[in-house]
Amino acid sequence: MALAPALLAALASASVVMAPAAMAEAPVGSVIPRPAAVTPAEGTLVLSDATVLITPRGDAEALRAATYFADLMQRTRGLTLTVREGEAAPGAVVFRRAAETAADAYSLDVTPRGAIITAGDFGGLLYGSISLWQLATAETGQGAATIPAVAISDAPRFGWRGVMLDSARHYQSPQFIKGFIDWMALHKLNVFHWHLTDDQAWRLEIRRYPKLTEVGGWRVHAGAAAQKDIDPATGRPRLYGGFYTQDQVRDIVAYAAARNIVVVPEIDVPGHASAAIAAYPELGVTDVPGAAVPAVPADWGVYPTLFNVEEATLVFFENVMDEVVDLFPSEYVHIGGDEAVKDQWKASPRVQERMRELGLADEEKLQSWFVARLEKRLNDHGRRMIGWDEILEGGINPNASVMSWRGVEGAIEAARLGHDTVMSPAPVLYLDNRQSPDDGAPGRGFTSTLRDVYSFDPTPDVLTPEQARRVLGVQGNLFTEHMRTEDRVEYQAYPRISALAEMAWTPHARMDFADFRKRLDPQLARYRTLGIDYATIGLTEVPATPPADGQRRYDHQMKLCSAALPLSLIDDAPLAGKRPALLMDILNPCWIYQSADLSKGLRFEAAVGQVPFNFQIGADRDKIRLGAPRTPAGELEVRIDGCEGEPALILPLAEAAGNDGITTLSGQLPARPGQHDLCLKFTQKERDPMWGVDWVRVSDPAARRGDD
Repeated sequence: MALAPALLAALASASVVMAPAAMAEAPVGSVIPRPAAVTPAEGTLVLSDATVLITPRGDAEALRAATYFADLMQRTRGLTLTVREGEAAPGAVVFRRAAETAADAYSLDVTPRGAIITAGDFGGLLYGSISLWQLATAETGQGAATIPAVAISDAPRFGWRGVMLDSARHYQSPQFIKGFIDWMALHKLNVFHWHLTDDQAWRLEIRRYPKLTEVGGWRVHAGAAAQKDIDPATGRPRLYGGFYTQDQVRDIVAYAAARNIVVVPEIDVPGHASAAIAAYPELGVTDVPGAAVPAVPADWGVYPTLFNVEEATLVFFENVMDEVVDLFPSEYVHIGGDEAVKDQWKASPRVQERMRELGLADEEKLQSWFVARLEKRLNDHGRRMIGWDEILEGGINPNASVMSWRGVEGAIEAARLGHDTVMSPAPVLYLDNRQSPDDGAPGRGFTSTLRDVYSFDPTPDVLTPEQARRVLGVQGNLFTEHMRTEDRVEYQAYPRISALAEMAWTPHARMDFADFRKRLDPQLARYRTLGIDYATIGLTEVPATPPADGQRRYDHQMKLCSAALPLSLIDDAPLAGKRPALLMDILNPCWIYQSADLSKGLRFEAAVGQVPFNFQIGADRDKIRLGAPRTPAGELEVRIDGCEGEPALILPLAEAAGNDGITTLSGQLPARPGQHDLCLKFTQKERDPMWGVDWVRVSDPAARRGDD
């Protein structure tokens, strides 16, 4: 699916020889992704209500692309453009077919006499019109748009330009999904990887097995607040969830296809199985104590729960795949295959007996056998299997493809073995990571900035040219454990998706972050016009200075004592409305307030809250060390210049323990000459709930404090 090297090289070369750099880029100073080749020309073209869009007679795809462009112009400029079939006219935008071009390639020629978009397929016609729309919206405003004359020859670097959205951990409405797909198309992205099943939910209606969604699509949120939220209809804690009917799925798939986007579904096996087993217990490992799943769980992390390997279970999933391929016409179906902890299989006498029956040496080979059965079913339907890089561990069939998430090593191994692969590595392309060290939003605690995403190269130098051709493309991932609302998904995705799109489309030789950053400003204006709730926190690379004494210093402005498993966690209260996010290393909840001036002694204030400890982290739970409490509710301890020894200040948590939200504690620190670091740690009996710090303020008790 990568662009033909000869064509890409020719376009990249052409872009270099076209006049001074500033002149060459002036006409496309607002186009993202950056086109492969640009030639500026003399004059301008005005698009107005009088402009006609002309398509070849009987060309339904050209008509669809022209109609899409007209709709964009109406939504963003307020123009009403006429679309008709026929011959070119002065000042018109003409959609024209080319005999042969690479997939999604196009040329766009703008002169004072009109514009011509030429392509061999629907994708190229659509993307040419999107580039023209970006030229027309380089400046904000309504009404007629003046476009500089230019000739663009463009084609994508990779054929797989994707985003994965996790709808299992948190559900998004079909309306939101369609809007998200629409925004993807505007970035020339073409694969929507839809994560539909996991431990916390099964979201896809399977008519043969209705309990997958009737039971598996619903759970009770973690935390005390959710347990107190009683549904009057049942007298039990309120269920959270939802699922996508097959009619809704067909509608979404068709909507995506109309925007040149393929929807690749993910049905995760043999791990991430809890929701399905809660619905159909016979699918689980039934002869291991503690393996039962009485209800869909709400913990994040990696569960030990696996599907069993009985013939009936394989038939169950073959039947599931039959319905999946009927709903999704994509070439690929994703089968997961990640994080399948084999403890239950190792402990199960029946699974071990089954391994002997099948002549398999170990549990990794057993997973490969499981996956191969489903792959054969997909192949029988003319489809191909793709899975996370763990599927390599027991060996896979030659035509299976690999999505590399544990760094780039899985993709390198797959390419060397002759498998097609998609680059999707953590942490850089995991868009649930924070966008800046100054980002206080909920999510994973690592940082993947706009520049980090832009600078990632999907074809490592260690690959030979032949192996590099096995890299189908690249994908950003939005796992939604910490995105409970749709606006939070938008915040995490944008504007980093612009960086992802350019990295996936533009020839590597044309990549230039400084130039991209200039072109991003008009893109952000488009986001505002379209109502995309993008993040502004990562747009500057100048590090923020921590607030001075006397002002609040939030958790992300302090230093974590360690970063083994850093997460920015959402408080479980209030049930409705905005909740604080508390940044901590859940294996070592400890914070450093740096450089406090203690020369006069200081009033110390800390806003603290509790978050559910809902994490499946296996043996790592035993690594968590919590100080022994002096009182039943525990304490916040503050130490000076170190985290051991006697605390300089002890603040009881009794008042805070009875509050579902944030509580402010206060006390007096002793005077010491100079500046000192303060170490904050909690004492508590149990891990759940876990205490966190929202903000800290140290101030001169004699000083008058204003709002901050």
